Amino acid sequence: MSLPFLRPDLTAFSAYSPHSEDGEAQSAVMDHLDTNEFPEDLPASIKAKLSWLYQHEILANRYPDGQHGRLKQAIAEYVNEGAALADSRFTPEHIAVGNGSDELIRSLLIATCVGGDGSILVAEPTFSMYRILAETLGIPVVRVNRQEADFAVNLEAAQTACDRAQPPVRVVFIVHPNSPTANPLTPAELDWLRQLPESILIVVDEAYFEFSQQTTAADVLKKPNWVVLRTFSKAFRLAAHRVGYSVSNPALTAALEKVRLPYNLPSLSQAVARLALENRQELLSAIPALLQERDLLQVELATHLIVWPSAANFIYARPKVSPEQLEASLIQLSYRFKQLGTLVRRTGGGLRFTVGAASENRHTLERLRKALAG
Repeated sequence: MSLPFLRPDLTAFSAYSPHSEDGEAQSAVMDHLDTNEFPEDLPASIKAKLSWLYQHEILANRYPDGQHGRLKQAIAEYVNEGAALADSRFTPEHIAVGNGSDELIRSLLIATCVGGDGSILVAEPTFSMYRILAETLGIPVVRVNRQEADFAVNLEAAQTACDRAQPPVRVVFIVHPNSPTANPLTPAELDWLRQLPESILIVVDEAYFEFSQQTTAADVLKKPNWVVLRTFSKAFRLAAHRVGYSVSNPALTAALEKVRLPYNLPSLSQAVARLALENRQELLSAIPALLQERDLLQVELATHLIVWPSAANFIYARPKVSPEQLEASLIQLSYRFKQLGTLVRRTGGGLRFTVGAASENRHTLERLRKALAG
């Protein structure tokens, strides 16, 4: 159907698919190793507390706290714990809260580049929402490649893009560790980011911080053009509640408040995020066992595929085939995985395996052998 009132360029865009490139969402009977979720649900005790809060404290007929005051305070305290700061500390004025970090990415784009004022720089393969959100807002996307050996950013190409791009690069988006390739930022990459002029906003997406324990949060206190993004969807197991946050200079935080939607985070989501932070020792104590599973899975996958080291809760791999055969092999493998009952993510010229529960990881290896045999 023709809809002449729509923007002509919108027809060329593809909507973000949260599941494999090969198809639609699958049923709950599948092993979901395609979206980097934590394999365990919230403990029953925390769910019981949330239920009590909903029954006794949350008024369904009232709007949520539109300023997120209690949640921002709790987040600031948590960020201070992990940043290992000597003097200065984060306050609620450094924190913005979003409906997932996706909303904060969109707010950053609106605050910096909308109206033809700038472009963004991404190093691919990486999280596709930077590009998708920018394109839907009419913002040009400058893409540079990564080194094939370790997926470090091609810094020469990135610097050239920052020097020459028109409209000029206003924002550099980088994931630490990167998704889908799971590599953390190198010292050379960090040095390059830190030398960029203050006219360029540096967005470091630390969605997997709790697994890598590597953060650039301290840079926020030194550089007004530095912002860190994080999420409760991964290690804190709150993917269903869509809570993300940014850590930035208070002036930038204030700008994000101007462009976000009112009452953007439901009362229940705010309550469960606070509960997760209050119970963070219990929730995060499960991470060492998951990382041990990751290391075991990585060793086994490497007997069948080319596997790269991981600093996150997922593993990136490619079949041992020629470049000419790669795409066909990826399509066949991911299709066979789906047939056998496991969803993996086909992206960036490879397969991304979320580390699941021990039983899911065993299933993954069994199905990989069958997929290769098929």
